[in-house]
Amino acid sequence: MERTGEKRESGGKASRGGAVGASEDTSGPLRLERFLPYRFSILAKRLSDTLAREYADRFGLTIPEWRVMAVLGRDQKLSASGICDRTLMDKVTVSRAVSRLVEHGRVASQVDAQDRRRSILTLTSKGRKVYREIVPLARSYEARLLDGLSLREQQSLDRLLSKLADRIASIDAS
Repeated sequence: MERTGEKRESGGKASRGGAVGASEDTSGPLRLERFLPYRFSILAKRLSDTLAREYADRFGLTIPEWRVMAVLGRDQKLSASGICDRTLMDKVTVSRAVSRLVEHGRVASQVDAQDRRRSILTLTSKGRKVYREIVPLARSYEARLLDGLSLREQQSLDRLLSKLADRIASIDAS
């Protein structure tokens, strides 16, 4: 029995209307608009760019700078490599963002007492003030985005994103 939105492919296998994955013809050209990694990449870019417009003009922050501040706002004290680990940004991007944030007095850098080769980064009082002003903007943006989904769809999305993240970790580990 077919569920709503399903169609039968040749061979009798049911697929969700327009779904991506192994059921697609793998001998033809790659249809980027249906290729999941590409779709996530485009979606992530659009999400970041839209939110960035909310804080770039008002606070003069780039996307990497906000990500550094967001992580420090949550985790309080981190090294640059710790920020790289949490954001998946490369070292050069994090270094540039941190340098600019330090230059603008939003982040402080102190030599780590246990390992003098690395620095520990924290938000300054100026950085914490900006962070506290941006967080409601970010939450409002998320709420507007999720407003188009029912509570059940939001829960499903959260579950599916977690499942995909676990699957990616499993693939990376093999």
